[in-house]
Amino acid sequence: MRQLFAPGADAILRLVLLIVAVLVVGGVLVAGGVSRSSYMYGVGVAPSQPVPFSHKHHVAELGLDCRYCHTSVETAATAGIPPTWTCMTCHSQIWTGSSMLAPVRESLANDRPLHWVRVNRLPDYVYFNHSIHVTKGIGCSSCHGAMNTMQLTYRANAFTMQFCLNCHRNPAQFIRTPDQVWNMEWSSPLDQAKLGRLLVLKNHIRPAAQLTDCSICHR
Repeated sequence: MRQLFAPGADAILRLVLLIVAVLVVGGVLVAGGVSRSSYMYGVGVAPSQPVPFSHKHHVAELGLDCRYCHTSVETAATAGIPPTWTCMTCHSQIWTGSSMLAPVRESLANDRPLHWVRVNRLPDYVYFNHSIHVTKGIGCSSCHGAMNTMQLTYRANAFTMQFCLNCHRNPAQFIRTPDQVWNMEWSSPLDQAKLGRLLVLKNHIRPAAQLTDCSICHR
């Protein structure tokens, strides 16, 4: 009987199948890694804004408190974007002729708000409330990074489900005393484990009973 395949055909087939398997598995791993990467979430990227606002200048150098501009952060779900007249509280007196601030002056004169590009955004199916976090002791920098060092605002963290769960499962590692919530340079003290447990109890936070329930974020 005539032989249909060369003597080495079986080895070649096995090699081809192995290469295909490696490529498939490798492709899945690469795709998964890229989809979860900081690049895909825009971490570290400062989008172009109508005015190049510098948190570093206003917060670190001038000493403005977060709540001066983000007035609803302690009482509402959203932190709030300052209206133009908030900017003009100062800039009607200083840098009044700056070309960089022309869009701000035009906004006030025409009674049209500036269209800021949102930097931090969660999917529509995720509910987030700023007020409950800051009043319970979670500081701004835990999510938004050291805003006082940002010349231009960028996203400091990829707000994945895992990012939120890391805190919801163990808030004691991040929780602060009220006077430190607005401190952009805060770092956990040596006794954070003990202090965190006390603050969790004091603020009536129940990680196991509430914070890991799906309905907390998906309503």
